[in-house]
Amino acid sequence: MIRILDHPSIVFLVSLLAQWGAAYTGDAFRRWRPIGKNEREDFNTVLTATLTLLALIISFSFSMAVNRYDQRKNYEEAEANAIGTEYARADLLPADDGAKLRELLRKYVNQRILFYHGDEPQISEAASEAQKLQAELWSRVVQAAAAQSTPVVALAVSGMNDVLNSQGYTQAAWWNRIPAAAWILMGLIAIVSNLLLGYRERSAGLLVLLVVPIVSSIAFFLIADIDSPRGGVIRVIPHNLIAVSQSMNAHQSASP
Repeated sequence: MIRILDHPSIVFLVSLLAQWGAAYTGDAFRRWRPIGKNEREDFNTVLTATLTLLALIISFSFSMAVNRYDQRKNYEEAEANAIGTEYARADLLPADDGAKLRELLRKYVNQRILFYHGDEPQISEAASEAQKLQAELWSRVVQAAAAQSTPVVALAVSGMNDVLNSQGYTQAAWWNRIPAAAWILMGLIAIVSNLLLGYRERSAGLLVLLVVPIVSSIAFFLIADIDSPRGGVIRVIPHNLIAVSQSMNAHQSASP
């Protein structure tokens, strides 16, 4: 289910075909058993309620997707700030430890950038390399703190803790997706709505049955696109991490 949701174009196609098929099934059933005069008022009430429920669920799902997208952007900014702060706090450590820490941070931020817009092999390799660098970064500040336990060195240790925590928060935000159960419920309500639309008496032709499937499928496409961290076209670009990496490289070039 999650793999399909990572491809918004497939979500659009599947939802369009399912809803279109439901609408024409309803139309075929209406021809076999038309709505009675005494049933029309109740039927219209049920149809209106079902379409309203579909609209509400789509709006709630869109809001959930946007909130998760904003959360991923905020954590990218927080992670970049944490790395940049720790890079500056490397001056608080002894010269050798500070130089080594900066070198490790430059490598680390490059791996974090690959996490956002690398291809699948690069992402797996970057995740593995980032874990190794995290262990080295923590080991470096712990050694410096053990050799010189001062409040100033403690600031560098605290900054490194923020760097490691921010990566965990970022990963959690990328795992935080709209639940599959919500997608299933939204799809079932859309199918039922189109089934009822097809069953309703009307004077227009069959092409009118395409309107709701197309509109709701576009909404499903947009929700899936925003909710998927790596699929679709709407993605989080690591502008802040890239800026931090450029700042680090400029600092390295300016250093004697």
